[in-house]
Amino acid sequence: MKKVRVVVTGRVQGVWFRAATRDKAIQLGVNGHVRNLVSGDVEFVAEGDDSEVDRLIQWARHGPPLARVDDTEVEILQYDNEYTDFRVGY
Repeated sequence: MKKVRVVVTGRVQGVWFRAATRDKAIQLGVNGHVRNLVSGDVEFVAEGDDSEVDRLIQWARHGPPLARVDDTEVEILQYDNEYTDFRVGY
């Protein structure tokens, strides 16, 4: 099991990035949350099966069709089974 914090930079606000991240996470069976940052970036915390979390990170490197992802910073966190679902905002 794995838990990560990911910050996505680029044109990622106002392009349905958060909703699309939630939908993809639910599809993959990953729990956590996604939110906008005041910097204009999007941050998400995701936990679950290693391979499914990795698939969410890979997806985030491109994001939804209207997004332009410039960079993704991934931080590995201590897995603690904190979340029971995946939510927008937190």
